[in-house]
Parts: sequence; structure tokens; C-alpha cells
Amino acid sequence: MEKSYNVWSFYLILVCLVLGAYSLYSNINNTWLIAPPNYILLIFSLAAFIFGIIGFKDKRNRHTKTRSWVTVILSSILSIAFLLATLFVIFASGFGANKHLETVQSPDGTNTIDFYQYDAGAMGSFGVRGELNGPLWFKKRIYYQDNIENVKVKWENEHTVSINNHLLDLKKGERYGY
Repeated sequence: MEKSYNVWSFYLILVCLVLGAYSLYSNINNTWLIAPPNYILLIFSLAAFIFGIIGFKDKRNRHTKTRSWVTVILSSILSIAFLLATLFVIFASGFGANKHLETVQSPDGTNTIDFYQYDAGAMGSFGVRGELNGPLWFKKRIYYQDNIENVKVKWENEHTVSINNHLLDLKKGERYGY
């Protein structure tokens, strides 16, 4: 039984590592965010840590011991990173850094866009960003404009939207402000 804990904890921490790296990449490059939220990745990395500790009971050979050590070390580092990311999001939202303005749906209900007002305080600017919602927790930033506080949205058709007089064709993957 310890053998399966050892192997599955190793695979779980590798999945967390890949999803965390992709989450960082997608936020930097404004692509579809398919990784789950940070708090879910935190739970997965903590589970991998616990299973890695249990996996230390498997002492068949040097590879299993090395895999357990790698799992425990990686899961510790990732747990701390995901905990800090989760606390940062909670802390920043408490200061009003991101305020939900409105949610709009296309006329046929296939596309939903959430608009948020952001404020970086004394260190940056303020403005509005729009995120296109996909299935599950998937999101993609499609609109970003500095120095505005409100958003005016009008759907032209099922896949074309006018946001503050900027026309975006969602079917073509158009974005504004990047």
C-alpha cells in the first residue's frame, strides 16, 4: 500500500508543478487559464505532501526513497508558494484591488464576460478588465483599459461585443488593451 502512496504522491506533485507553471504562463501571456484556482492547487500539494510522508514507509530500493524525498521537498515548496499566492489574492481583494462591476451574457447565452475594476494604489494605475468565462473555472482576459472606472457593454450579435466603443469579435479571439 505504501508503494501506491509513494507513486501517486509523486505524480500528484508533478501535476501541481505543471499546472502552477501554466497558471503563471497564462496570466503573463493572457491566454486561456485552464489551471484550477490557487487554493485547489494548495490542497493538492498538501495532499501530495501527506502521501509523500506516508510513502517513506516503502523502503524497497534507493529509487523509492529518492522519489519520496523529491515529493516531500517539491510539495513543501509548492505548498508554501500556493499558500502565499492564495493569501496575496485574499489580502489584495480585501483592499478593493479588484471590484466586480458587472457580468454580461451574449444574447444567446453562450458567452459570459465578467468585468472588474482594478486599482494598484500608489504603485500603479487603475482601470477595468474583462474576463471571458469558459467551462469550469477557465477564464481568458479579453479587455484591459487603464484610467477608466466604468464599463459600457453592448452586444452586436452572439459573438461580437462593444466594450466602451471598442468592438471585439470573440469568435476570432480578439482582445483589447494588450
